[in-house]
Amino acid sequence: MTRMSRAKRLVPAVAAGTAIALAAALPAGAATKTKQVKLPKNGVETPSSGTVSETGSSLMYPLFNLWVPGYNTLYPNLTIQTASTGSGTGITDATNGTADIGASDAYLATSAVQATPSLQNIPLAISSQIVEYNVPGVTAHLKLSGKVLSAIYQGKITKWNDPKIAAANKTVTLPTLPIVTLHRADSSGDTFLFSSYLSQATPTGWGKTLSFNTTIAWPNVQGAVAETGNSGMVAGCKTTPGCVAYVGISYLAQVLQNGQGYAALQNKSGQYVLPSSASIIAEAAGFANKTPANGSISLIYGPAKAGYPIVNYEYAIVNSKQSTATKAKNIRSVLEWAVNAKYGNSSTYLSQVNFQPLPPKVTANSIKQILKIKAS
Repeated sequence: MTRMSRAKRLVPAVAAGTAIALAAALPAGAATKTKQVKLPKNGVETPSSGTVSETGSSLMYPLFNLWVPGYNTLYPNLTIQTASTGSGTGITDATNGTADIGASDAYLATSAVQATPSLQNIPLAISSQIVEYNVPGVTAHLKLSGKVLSAIYQGKITKWNDPKIAAANKTVTLPTLPIVTLHRADSSGDTFLFSSYLSQATPTGWGKTLSFNTTIAWPNVQGAVAETGNSGMVAGCKTTPGCVAYVGISYLAQVLQNGQGYAALQNKSGQYVLPSSASIIAEAAGFANKTPANGSISLIYGPAKAGYPIVNYEYAIVNSKQSTATKAKNIRSVLEWAVNAKYGNSSTYLSQVNFQPLPPKVTANSIKQILKIKAS
């Protein structure tokens, strides 16, 4: 079910020490092809009265619901509506114009850009994904590899005390408990991220036969359960002993509150790493200079030895051609605020959902994309 939230006022955000001056990221007189957009001193255009709608990523949903009241502290005349519908729906809604911003954990497919050349995916922040499990009696962070998870989700490993799991967890007493795989029923950026990890970890296995996408033809595994949204995955795992589920890191607090565990995942260097600010930033840092101007890049399974292997940019999917200049300006204002290190990209907001700020170079490219949004 789609959940809606409407902006309300909040105490002004305190700027974090991660600040990268927006003016340094892009000159104030940055221009589009048809009309120059001059950013004010604070780097955020003042919006007109109206409404901006956002729908999509359930991973991004908690952050948007922190951003909205923070933005409205400065600009109370603009209403921002948010909805948790899944990344696939967010992309579709932004493409067909039923939403102004589509939040997505996945970058646009080449075919989508070819079909709608004015569609942009704009990096807003850095996120990651955890692998949750409900194994009664196990309090340690289990070590799991992409190869083992691939076998689990194909029904080739069916018990938690399987020798291939036990080999990496020699100090843990594992129960003879059936594994219940949970996967997303909706078109999901989290499915895109998880299946990307499995594909890169086992390129001749999962990568060759199942590959990656926002929807997957999941193998017919006995007892497998399909859930909607990250909240559905977390709730389903809580009530299902033996479950394993992939969940956006913005839901980590709920996972811990439910008494569930999450794994240390094996990265490309063979190290088992937990998701932390340091390991997520280490993974993303290796891709900052490789990120193209349009922001489309996978950060999964990178070369960083201490990097956590499932990391991603969170994207705003936006059509650069808007119906009116007012609508275009309002969308630009929301996104300018979101990527600004003094505002939406500060730790005031990001730390509450375990997200990380964009690197300066990526921020600059995001602003360039934002400034392309104009009336068609």
